[in-house]
Amino acid sequence: MKNYAVRERKKENLIEHLLFHRGITSVEDVEKFLNPDYEKHTHDPFLMKDMENAVERILRAIKNNERIAIFSDYDADGIPGAVMLHDFFKKLGYANFENYIPDRHGEGFGLNGSAIEELAKRGANLLITIDCGIADTEEVAYANGLGLEVIITDHHLLSDSIPLAFAILNPKQSACPYPEKMLCGSGVVFKLVQALAQRLTTPLMRGWEKWLLDMVGIATLSDMVPLTGENRVFAHFGLKVLRRSPRVGLGQLLQELRINRSDLSEDDVGFMITPRINAASRMGVPMDAFRLFATEDATEAGALAKHLNHINNERKGKVASLVKEVRKIVAEQHEERAPLVVVAGNPNWRPSLLGLVANSLVEDYQKPVFIWGREGNDTLKGSCRSDGSVNLSLLMQEARSVFSDFGGHAEAGGFSVALEKVHLLESELERAYEKVRLPAQAGLSREAKPQYAVDARISIDEVSWALWNDIAKLAPFGVGNPKPLFLFEQFVVSAIELFGKEKQHLKLVFKKSDGEKISAVKFFSKPDDFGGIAQGQNINLLAHLEKSTFGNRPELRLRIVDVVASSATRR
Repeated sequence: MKNYAVRERKKENLIEHLLFHRGITSVEDVEKFLNPDYEKHTHDPFLMKDMENAVERILRAIKNNERIAIFSDYDADGIPGAVMLHDFFKKLGYANFENYIPDRHGEGFGLNGSAIEELAKRGANLLITIDCGIADTEEVAYANGLGLEVIITDHHLLSDSIPLAFAILNPKQSACPYPEKMLCGSGVVFKLVQALAQRLTTPLMRGWEKWLLDMVGIATLSDMVPLTGENRVFAHFGLKVLRRSPRVGLGQLLQELRINRSDLSEDDVGFMITPRINAASRMGVPMDAFRLFATEDATEAGALAKHLNHINNERKGKVASLVKEVRKIVAEQHEERAPLVVVAGNPNWRPSLLGLVANSLVEDYQKPVFIWGREGNDTLKGSCRSDGSVNLSLLMQEARSVFSDFGGHAEAGGFSVALEKVHLLESELERAYEKVRLPAQAGLSREAKPQYAVDARISIDEVSWALWNDIAKLAPFGVGNPKPLFLFEQFVVSAIELFGKEKQHLKLVFKKSDGEKISAVKFFSKPDDFGGIAQGQNINLLAHLEKSTFGNRPELRLRIVDVVASSATRR
């Protein structure tokens, strides 16, 4: 059981209390947060540095019928951006362009020389990147040498070496006055299309870019950018457009996943749509995800929707198998001593799946996890995740002598290691861990810090559709705007049920004072996960309030986060 800190109510009204603890206090900010306005709350795209140059160059290419190559990343940020530019050119009736998405396994992230050479051979004069390019100084120089001018659209942090591109659209670059610095890659592309549409000034294009909000909404929710400011507008209106988008591929995918379009939520995007986009690249077919959203052919869309769902299931099976294999390896290698850092690898493992494997294992072991595989040559590549005890950037920097390359942030990262050094990886990481782990730096035990920030205590009798409707005004939830987490104290468990085909999900039933039953669920869980729960027992519950529409029957219920000890920290 984990400890938690409760935010004591300083406002009688629960919604005001929730807004207060999100730093939203003024009347103006409350109105902006609760009622996003597309016209008022999005910024002028021409505030972005180099936007004027990018728009002028693209319009010139269209006027002169130059061939345009769109080079996008292969994930759920890059692919929606690729669809947006594709749709823009199609809307204009401009056909002299192509979309290129690199193979994750054979080409890796970002621009590469062979792709640039191939695009140049096919006649490209202008290369536009999406969600990549800002770190590709050599590749941009190579493109320039082949006669391609490059427009970079990206949102990643800039290094000391900046590519000599014709134009760079990235709100994080120095001297860029654009107010929203935390756009995702597709968010930057959306601003480009918005600027292009403004310059064209034809009745056909005026406001048309709003139909692209479905794609920027998916990308914004997928890329884990803060859902504040302009990103909140994109997520809010993105969901609205998704619920009535004319894209046949989207409709077929939602039908395949049995998602009621009118009730589509940010959770449906994050847990259902995003994994299927990413599965395409992990399984070697990123263009299939692009084609699903770009096609206008219903037959093709239906086949692609089934295909993406199938390969996502295949991906889940492979990840589960890898997780099982890693557990066996760790158990065999550490019979006498528990490792400080979990390290495992196999040249036969596919690196694109290892981030998902590391995510699963870090929960199990509560230790930093480094997993590696091989990608078609002698270079071993892997993914790592932190359990919160160490900043991975500092850890890898301290152990840099063993890596060929590494990058990431405090919680997650990636690395490369030469075959002749891989046997040193575990010992070097454990040595580095002893030096940079957070408890040693801060002089504090991790266990002393609350694992959960609880928004408020509420009673079971307060759970109602009226409360849900109020809370729903704060959606969409995500980074920067987490789902409200509530503490329910001294609940009496009326019944315990296991549900699902394999009885793998847990349901606890509680009764309000008027006898109405309220269910609380946790998927892939059982009573033993919480030290055992018995009917009639009093428990303290941490949970979110949610609306379930399973079987087209609306149900108000609780989503269990944890069953916790009775003591808490007050905040």
